[in-house]
Amino acid sequence: MAKSADTPTKITPEDLETKFKALQGDVQGKVDDKKVSIASVAAGGGMVLLLIFFFLGKRAGKKSSAIVEIRRI
Repeated sequence: MAKSADTPTKITPEDLETKFKALQGDVQGKVDDKKVSIASVAAGGGMVLLLIFFFLGKRAGKKSSAIVEIRRI
């Protein structure tokens, strides 16, 4: 195997650390930009689910409600 002259022979821990920090900085910047919109969408979805569960429970309660009759002897 021939080694090419323009590629380094050793990768140092500092090289890895700088590359990982650069990658993390890019991803963190994108996440910070989208954080507010994601939170508002999640809150809206939670409210919709809450309303759906409320109305389904209200309907189920009416469907199976018992009528109790008290007689006096």
